[in-house]
Amino acid sequence: MRAKTITLGSTGITVVQNGFGALPIQRDNMEEAVRILRRAYEGGMRFFDTARAYSDSEEKIGEAFGDMGIRENIIIATKTGATTPEVFWEHLHTSLRNLRTDYIDIYQLHMAAKCYRPGDGTGMYEALSAAKAQGLIRHIGITAHKIGVAEEIARSGLYETLQFPFSYLASERDIRLVQSCKEHNMGFIAMKGLAGGLINRSDAAFAFMSDYDNVVPIWGVQRMNELEEWLSYMEDAPVMTDEIRAFIERERTELMGEFCRGCGYCMPCPAGIAINNCARMSLMVRRAPSQNWLNEHWQQEMKKIENCLNCKACTKHCPYELDTPALLRKNYEDYQKILAGEVSADSPLPH
Repeated sequence: MRAKTITLGSTGITVVQNGFGALPIQRDNMEEAVRILRRAYEGGMRFFDTARAYSDSEEKIGEAFGDMGIRENIIIATKTGATTPEVFWEHLHTSLRNLRTDYIDIYQLHMAAKCYRPGDGTGMYEALSAAKAQGLIRHIGITAHKIGVAEEIARSGLYETLQFPFSYLASERDIRLVQSCKEHNMGFIAMKGLAGGLINRSDAAFAFMSDYDNVVPIWGVQRMNELEEWLSYMEDAPVMTDEIRAFIERERTELMGEFCRGCGYCMPCPAGIAINNCARMSLMVRRAPSQNWLNEHWQQEMKKIENCLNCKACTKHCPYELDTPALLRKNYEDYQKILAGEVSADSPLPH
């Protein structure tokens, strides 16, 4: 069975339900990033999502596709973290230059703290509308991490696409949000389809997405072998089976609740703690080869938790409103027990 094609609401954009998330390629050198991006296109991917915040990710997309003569065959979505029109226009022109294009298919306000509206005094929606009228962007989008903000956006009718975390660990409220977007003819772009690395079975992640006919997932890709796994689903797409459904239910039982998704919005930490990994160490030790997380490097990183200032800066920036200092302490206690042999890395998660 071939992968489905999805139309993103009122945009009319129709692409295969297998998008490329370009955040991780900022960690590749230019040559490798270009090789991965061109292989993604060759393999059938047509939706590429990036952001000004992803260091040189836009430039790598520009280098990969700028001179290939395929611009009309691909959809490029990027984002601005601007909160003023002045920065908005600066970011937009920088993105156009980096991407080597004269228009952006979907231009998104990045990690919006509220639903920007016409006449709200910020000038942000007016800037989006002006950019669209000038042909610099074709569709107006927005991304959010807080469910209440996302729900307001979906109801507003002001945006053509919403990007929000969505995976088989989604809550019932998250699923209602996807349904609300469909009811409002709004395209839904699913970020964090692997829940920040907690999901390690791609066929189950893909099959879950295929149950929704208004969702385009963007899989974060850094390595060629990761890309090839997603490309293999173009012609042989996983579908929901009783076995996958049972597996997902077991995963949800184990993983639902308060856990760090590893997004990194809490960083940098004034105490030097690698929060985006240390605050979810109990999960990573159990869900990846444990020796990767029990080595000397990570022992030293986890020890930094002892120096936590409890300043709550991380909590203020957490889009999931987690009590991050408490989560760090809980993970450190569990980690020490595993190192001491008091708890097995195969044991159930601490509660």
